[in-house]
Amino acid sequence: MSTLITEWNPDDEVFWEKTGKRVARRNLIWSIIAENIGFSVWMLWSVTATRLPKVGFDYTMDQLFLLVAIPGLVGALMRFPYTFAVPRFGGRNWTVVSALLLLIPTISLAVLVTRPETPFWLMALAAASAGLGGGNFASSMANISFFYPDKKKGLALGLNAAGGNIGVSNVQFLVPILIGPGAVAAAIGGYHTEAGIYLQNAGLMWIPLILLSATGAYFFMNNLASARSNFKDQMAATKNKHTWIIAWLYIGTFGSFIGYSAALPLLLKMEFPAVTLELSFMGALVGSVARPLGGYLADKMGGARITFWNFAAMGLATLGIIHFLDEKSYAGVVAMFMVMFITTGVGNGSTFRMVPILFRRDHLRAAHGKGEAAREEALITARRHSAAVLGLTSAIGALGGFFIPRSFGASIKATGGATTALVYFFLFYVTCMGLTWWCYMRTRFLVNRVPSLAEADA
Repeated sequence: MSTLITEWNPDDEVFWEKTGKRVARRNLIWSIIAENIGFSVWMLWSVTATRLPKVGFDYTMDQLFLLVAIPGLVGALMRFPYTFAVPRFGGRNWTVVSALLLLIPTISLAVLVTRPETPFWLMALAAASAGLGGGNFASSMANISFFYPDKKKGLALGLNAAGGNIGVSNVQFLVPILIGPGAVAAAIGGYHTEAGIYLQNAGLMWIPLILLSATGAYFFMNNLASARSNFKDQMAATKNKHTWIIAWLYIGTFGSFIGYSAALPLLLKMEFPAVTLELSFMGALVGSVARPLGGYLADKMGGARITFWNFAAMGLATLGIIHFLDEKSYAGVVAMFMVMFITTGVGNGSTFRMVPILFRRDHLRAAHGKGEAAREEALITARRHSAAVLGLTSAIGALGGFFIPRSFGASIKATGGATTALVYFFLFYVTCMGLTWWCYMRTRFLVNRVPSLAEADA
């Protein structure tokens, strides 16, 4: 099949069963692989920063948290142009390019961590380049949303996102093994400290995988002609109120996932310096696995309902973390963070599932009574706007990858602990609960004075 597909109608069941399903699945697989590696590179500094003092870098705790936070900020900002790259260049083409761009942060990390005299500004610049990996999510989700019919988007987007999110767990599990000390690390070789740490391996280990993902995308993915639109068409989605409501909610779900993933290794090292057990990778793993569950539950029970109760659980988990930090209980803190990560995954899936439902409903409502041609055009426009919103909201939500580590750093610097930051996170989850109920669940209270957006299937 040609790399450019000009005829694509996934909502036609005959087309889907005969051709669409197979093509969509192949593109999804390679999208997941590329996105997984992108997430791994994005979160490289969550592990690397914790080892810098051991290899001779004289950075303060606040500077270390900043190195963890910077990729989150850059990754969030990169998601805006990455969202528009798919309609402009094609999903296959951009997957290849975005994969190869990951060579910049991996090579720069491998070089600089062998030089303890590296000034902080240069190390921060290298950390910032890891944000390129964060941009991949926006383009990947936007691309895959075009391949699947509306009724299957929840699971497909959940699998795509979960496969990428697991990259956070991969990096936090594999990097400590491959930087040594030990035979595996020595096999890669190169510079090491007196402690036997091969920190440059944290960057070098991803280079073959980056090349593999770029090659696979080049040979096995496709560009969709129907996914092409101009910047004006894409920006039209920003005029819809749903875009900004979902963006706020996604800060609470994905922002929490990526922010806690980035900050947890350093936070546990600071709060429990005597504990050497590496468990931080478990958080990102359970959060990633839970994401398709959120999409599935939203398909069955409604995204708004799942999202509302999920934020309630996140608030309770936050209070649990505060309690066990005060009690100095490592097991309690880790357990509450595992609960938190599960809820971030469920919330990610349920929140994203709301997007295609809301935009399909609104555009079909506007085209009602105008004929079949208007209906088909409404469906096409809804898909394009949904793809744009998925990218834009993921960009805004990813800001949590910056603000959560920075909040922890500021809280620790000002008060000596993380409790103050966690209190603010709790209050934010309360606002997310209120916004979800007001906009998507309210059916009676003040409906006449302030219209509700609630729908049974949203």
